[in-house]
Amino acid sequence: MRLLIDTWGWYTLGNVKELRHKKVKTFYEQSRQAGSVIYTTDYILDETITLLYRRISGFTARSFTQGIMIAIERGFLRLEEITSSRFKRAWELRQRFHDKPTISFTDLTSIVVMQDLRLTQVLTDDAHFSQVAMGFQTLP
Repeated sequence: MRLLIDTWGWYTLGNVKELRHKKVKTFYEQSRQAGSVIYTTDYILDETITLLYRRISGFTARSFTQGIMIAIERGFLRLEEITSSRFKRAWELRQRFHDKPTISFTDLTSIVVMQDLRLTQVLTDDAHFSQVAMGFQTLP
C-alpha cells in the first residue's frame, strides 16, 4: 500500500485524547508492519506541528514531532516538498474548485503531490479528498 497522511491523521496519532486515536494508531502500525510506503508533505507537517503545540502539552508535541523527524531520517516516512511548481498547480486547483471554499490550500497541495506520486489513498477524516472527485480513498 502507498498512502499519504494528512494533518488530521498526524494530529490524531499525536493526541491520545482524540476520539479515533486508537483506531488510527492501529491502522498506522499495521501499515508500517506491512511495508506500506507512507508519504507526507512539508505543508502538512507545518499545520500538524502548529496544531499539536496549540492543543497538547509542549513536551508531548515535541516528542511526537521528533518521532516523525526520525521516521523521515530513517526512511520510514517520505517527506515531499511543495516546490514552486507544485504551489502553482495547487493555485490552479484553488481556481478550479472555487465553489468549494472550505478546501484548505494545504489539502490542494496534498492533492497535487498525490497526483504526482499516483497515490489514491489518504489517511484523513477530511471529506474534501472525496469532494474533488479524483478517485481518492480516505482511510482508515
